[in-house]
Amino acid sequence: MKDISPQLQNQIAQYQNLQQQLQVLGSQRVQLEAKLREIQGTLEELNKITKETPVYKSIGMLLVRQEDRDALKKELEEHQETLTIRVKSLQKQEKALSERYESLASKIQAALGTTQTPAESS
Repeated sequence: MKDISPQLQNQIAQYQNLQQQLQVLGSQRVQLEAKLREIQGTLEELNKITKETPVYKSIGMLLVRQEDRDALKKELEEHQETLTIRVKSLQKQEKALSERYESLASKIQAALGTTQTPAESS
């Protein structure tokens, strides 16, 4: 096990890099999914309340009253659509990276397996 080829060392480094990338993508996806759920909940509540109920929008540290509900709803729906597209894109990236990650893991295991004697592998 002491003599690991440069190629195998490179594969291990790639494997670790892919692992980090997967963690970052997963974290980003979770954050976007949380924002998406928040927007969906906001839209549901906006549809439940009466026209007379005042509605406010958070802008930085301020809550600003919104008179044009349709514009607010449209803005939320557009944001929802954008986030949905971004989440799907991250999911595709995660899937592709995950497949590369698994493939590389198999190659590394196979390479390490070939360096063992038959007695060590049983």
